[in-house]
Amino acid sequence: GRLFCSGSSSGWGRMSVKGQQDLVDLIDWSSVEVLNQNVSKSWVNALKKGYREDAALYLESDADEQLIIHLPFTQVVKLHSVLLQHEESDFAPQSVKLFVNQPYVGFDEASSSNGTQSLLLEQNDATEGTPTALKYVKFQKVRNVTLFIESNFGDEDVTRYRNASLSLSGSTPLTMYCMLLFYFPRLSKLVLFGTPEFTTNMNDWEKACKT
Repeated sequence: GRLFCSGSSSGWGRMSVKGQQDLVDLIDWSSVEVLNQNVSKSWVNALKKGYREDAALYLESDADEQLIIHLPFTQVVKLHSVLLQHEESDFAPQSVKLFVNQPYVGFDEASSSNGTQSLLLEQNDATEGTPTALKYVKFQKVRNVTLFIESNFGDEDVTRYRNASLSLSGSTPLTMYCMLLFYFPRLSKLVLFGTPEFTTNMNDWEKACKT
Protein backbone atom coordinates (compact mmCIF):
# COMPACT_ATOMS: atom_id res chain seq x y z
CA GLY A 1 0.00 0.00 0.00
CA ARG A 2 0.92 3.66 -0.17
CA LEU A 3 2.88 5.23 2.68
CA PHE A 4 2.69 8.58 4.36
CA CYS A 5 6.23 9.94 4.37
CA SER A 6 8.01 12.30 6.67
CA GLY A 7 9.66 15.40 5.28
CA SER A 8 8.68 17.37 2.21
CA SER A 9 7.04 15.50 -0.65
CA SER A 10 7.69 18.28 -3.16
CA GLY A 11 10.74 18.39 -5.38
CA TRP A 12 13.06 15.55 -6.25
CA GLY A 13 14.79 13.19 -3.83
CA ARG A 14 13.16 14.32 -0.59
CA MET A 15 11.05 11.27 0.27
CA SER A 16 11.56 9.25 3.44
CA VAL A 17 9.60 6.71 5.44
CA LYS A 18 8.99 7.34 9.12
CA GLY A 19 10.81 4.89 11.36
CA GLN A 20 12.86 3.43 8.47
CA GLN A 21 16.20 4.30 6.95
CA ASP A 22 17.40 4.57 3.39
CA LEU A 23 19.47 1.40 2.91
CA VAL A 24 21.72 2.88 0.21
CA ASP A 25 24.81 2.67 2.45
CA LEU A 26 24.25 -1.06 3.04
CA ILE A 27 24.24 -2.08 -0.64
CA ASP A 28 27.24 -4.15 -1.74
CA TRP A 29 28.06 -2.12 -4.84
CA SER A 30 30.69 -4.53 -6.12
CA SER A 31 28.09 -7.28 -6.52
CA VAL A 32 25.18 -5.35 -8.06
CA GLU A 33 23.94 -6.93 -11.29
CA VAL A 34 21.42 -5.59 -13.81
CA LEU A 35 20.18 -7.60 -16.78
CA ASN A 36 19.05 -5.90 -20.01
CA GLN A 37 20.26 -2.42 -19.10
CA ASN A 38 21.32 0.17 -21.63
CA VAL A 39 25.04 0.49 -20.84
CA SER A 40 24.95 4.22 -21.51
CA LYS A 41 22.08 4.62 -19.01
CA SER A 42 23.10 2.22 -16.27
CA TRP A 43 21.95 1.33 -12.75
CA VAL A 44 24.30 3.88 -11.18
CA ASN A 45 21.93 6.67 -12.28
CA ALA A 46 19.01 5.26 -10.29
CA LEU A 47 20.76 3.92 -7.22
CA LYS A 48 23.82 5.87 -6.17
CA LYS A 49 23.85 9.07 -4.17
CA GLY A 50 24.61 12.09 -6.31
CA TYR A 51 23.03 10.45 -9.35
CA ARG A 52 19.54 9.38 -8.21
CA GLU A 53 18.83 12.93 -7.02
CA ASP A 54 19.14 14.19 -10.60
CA ALA A 55 15.86 13.64 -12.48
CA ALA A 56 17.66 13.95 -15.81
CA LEU A 57 19.63 10.75 -15.15
CA TYR A 58 18.00 7.33 -15.31
CA LEU A 59 18.43 3.60 -15.77
CA GLU A 60 16.91 2.34 -19.03
CA SER A 61 16.29 -1.13 -20.43
CA ASP A 62 18.08 -2.06 -23.61
CA ALA A 63 16.05 -4.45 -25.78
CA ASP A 64 12.50 -4.64 -24.42
CA GLU A 65 10.29 -3.60 -21.51
CA GLN A 66 11.89 -5.87 -18.89
CA LEU A 67 14.71 -5.27 -16.40
CA ILE A 68 16.20 -7.38 -13.62
CA ILE A 69 18.04 -5.59 -10.81
CA HIS A 70 19.93 -7.72 -8.26
CA LEU A 71 20.96 -5.90 -5.06
CA PRO A 72 23.02 -7.65 -2.37
CA PHE A 73 23.55 -6.08 1.05
CA THR A 74 26.65 -5.91 3.19
CA GLN A 75 24.61 -7.25 6.11
CA VAL A 76 21.21 -8.76 6.81
CA VAL A 77 18.37 -6.23 6.68
CA LYS A 78 14.64 -5.99 7.24
CA LEU A 79 13.07 -4.53 4.14
CA HIS A 80 10.03 -2.34 4.72
CA SER A 81 9.23 -0.47 1.49
CA VAL A 82 10.51 0.43 -1.95
CA LEU A 83 10.43 3.59 -4.06
CA LEU A 84 10.58 3.33 -7.85
CA GLN A 85 10.30 6.58 -9.77
CA HIS A 86 10.42 8.12 -13.21
CA GLU A 87 8.64 11.40 -13.95
CA GLU A 88 7.52 10.53 -17.50
CA SER A 89 4.52 8.28 -17.00
CA ASP A 90 4.83 6.21 -20.19
CA PHE A 91 8.32 5.09 -19.17
CA ALA A 92 7.62 4.61 -15.45
CA PRO A 93 7.54 1.03 -14.10
CA GLN A 94 4.12 -0.47 -13.43
CA SER A 95 4.42 -4.21 -12.74
CA VAL A 96 7.28 -5.28 -10.46
CA LYS A 97 8.17 -8.56 -8.74
CA LEU A 98 10.56 -8.89 -5.82
CA PHE A 99 12.61 -11.99 -5.00
CA VAL A 100 14.39 -12.38 -1.66
CA ASN A 101 17.65 -14.27 -1.02
CA GLN A 102 17.97 -15.79 -4.47
CA PRO A 103 21.54 -15.54 -5.79
CA TYR A 104 20.39 -15.49 -9.42
CA VAL A 105 17.04 -14.83 -11.09
CA GLY A 106 16.81 -14.97 -14.89
CA PHE A 107 14.02 -13.70 -17.12
CA ASP A 108 12.38 -17.12 -17.58
CA GLU A 109 12.19 -17.72 -13.85
CA ALA A 110 11.12 -14.17 -13.10
CA SER A 111 8.30 -14.32 -15.66
CA SER A 112 6.95 -17.71 -14.56
CA SER A 113 7.34 -17.34 -10.78
CA ASN A 114 5.23 -15.32 -8.36
CA GLY A 115 8.29 -14.16 -6.47
CA THR A 116 8.25 -13.08 -2.84
CA GLN A 117 5.80 -10.28 -3.67
CA SER A 118 4.29 -8.75 -6.79
CA LEU A 119 3.55 -5.03 -7.01
CA LEU A 120 1.23 -3.18 -9.35
CA LEU A 121 2.15 0.46 -8.94
CA GLU A 122 -0.25 3.36 -9.24
CA GLN A 123 0.78 5.77 -11.99
CA ASN A 124 0.96 8.78 -9.66
CA ASP A 125 3.08 6.85 -7.16
CA ALA A 126 5.57 5.93 -9.88
CA THR A 127 5.86 9.45 -11.31
CA GLU A 128 5.88 11.27 -7.97
CA GLY A 129 8.09 8.79 -6.10
CA THR A 130 5.75 7.55 -3.39
CA PRO A 131 7.21 4.56 -1.47
CA THR A 132 5.22 1.32 -1.58
CA ALA A 133 4.97 -0.80 1.56
CA LEU A 134 5.99 -4.45 1.33
CA LYS A 135 4.62 -7.47 3.19
CA TYR A 136 6.98 -6.93 6.09
CA VAL A 137 6.86 -10.50 7.44
CA LYS A 138 8.28 -11.77 4.12
CA PHE A 139 11.25 -9.41 4.18
CA GLN A 140 12.76 -10.01 7.63
CA LYS A 141 16.17 -11.58 6.98
CA VAL A 142 17.14 -10.18 3.61
CA ARG A 143 20.68 -10.77 2.33
CA ASN A 144 19.81 -9.75 -1.23
CA VAL A 145 16.77 -8.66 -3.19
CA THR A 146 16.07 -8.93 -6.90
CA LEU A 147 13.58 -6.64 -8.63
CA PHE A 148 12.00 -7.74 -11.88
CA ILE A 149 10.44 -4.82 -13.76
CA GLU A 150 7.96 -6.65 -15.93
CA SER A 151 6.20 -3.77 -17.65
CA ASN A 152 5.75 -0.01 -17.67
CA PHE A 153 2.73 2.24 -18.14
CA GLY A 154 3.49 2.76 -21.82
CA ASP A 155 3.75 -1.00 -22.34
CA GLU A 156 1.87 -0.93 -25.65
CA ASP A 157 3.89 0.08 -28.68
CA VAL A 158 2.72 3.31 -30.27
CA THR A 159 2.56 3.57 -34.05
CA ARG A 160 2.69 6.95 -35.76
CA TYR A 161 2.04 7.52 -39.45
CA ARG A 162 3.12 10.29 -41.74
CA ASN A 163 1.91 10.39 -45.35
CA ALA A 164 2.54 12.53 -48.44
CA SER A 165 -0.23 14.35 -50.28
CA LEU A 166 -2.27 12.40 -52.81
CA SER A 167 -3.65 14.16 -55.91
CA LEU A 168 -7.21 13.48 -57.05
CA SER A 169 -5.97 12.29 -60.41
CA GLY A 170 -3.84 9.72 -58.73
CA SER A 171 -0.68 11.01 -60.41
CA THR A 172 1.06 11.33 -57.08
CA PRO A 173 1.41 7.95 -55.41
CA LEU A 174 0.64 7.65 -51.74
CA THR A 175 3.79 7.44 -49.66
CA MET A 176 3.35 6.33 -46.09
CA TYR A 177 5.98 6.22 -43.37
CA CYS A 178 5.44 4.06 -40.32
CA MET A 179 7.37 4.60 -37.10
CA LEU A 180 7.02 2.39 -34.04
CA LEU A 181 7.71 4.02 -30.69
CA PHE A 182 8.78 1.69 -27.89
CA TYR A 183 8.37 2.86 -24.32
CA PHE A 184 11.18 0.91 -22.69
CA PRO A 185 11.09 1.33 -18.90
CA ARG A 186 13.19 4.00 -17.25
CA LEU A 187 14.01 4.30 -13.59
CA SER A 188 15.32 7.61 -12.29
CA LYS A 189 15.27 6.60 -8.68
CA LEU A 190 15.25 3.33 -6.75
CA VAL A 191 15.31 3.52 -2.96
CA LEU A 192 14.94 0.68 -0.46
CA PHE A 193 13.75 1.49 3.05
CA GLY A 194 14.19 -0.72 6.09
CA THR A 195 16.51 -1.37 9.01
CA PRO A 196 19.68 -3.42 9.50
CA GLU A 197 19.23 -6.55 11.58
CA PHE A 198 22.55 -5.80 13.28
CA THR A 199 23.97 -2.40 14.08
CA THR A 200 27.46 -3.58 13.12
CA ASN A 201 28.42 -4.00 9.48
CA MET A 202 29.32 -7.68 9.20
CA ASN A 203 32.05 -7.02 6.65
CA ASP A 204 33.73 -4.65 9.11
CA TRP A 205 33.30 -7.24 11.89
CA GLU A 206 35.00 -9.93 9.79
CA LYS A 207 37.89 -7.57 9.03
CA ALA A 208 38.26 -6.77 12.73
CA CYS A 209 38.37 -10.45 13.64
CA LYS A 210 41.22 -11.04 11.19
CA THR A 211 43.39 -8.29 12.65
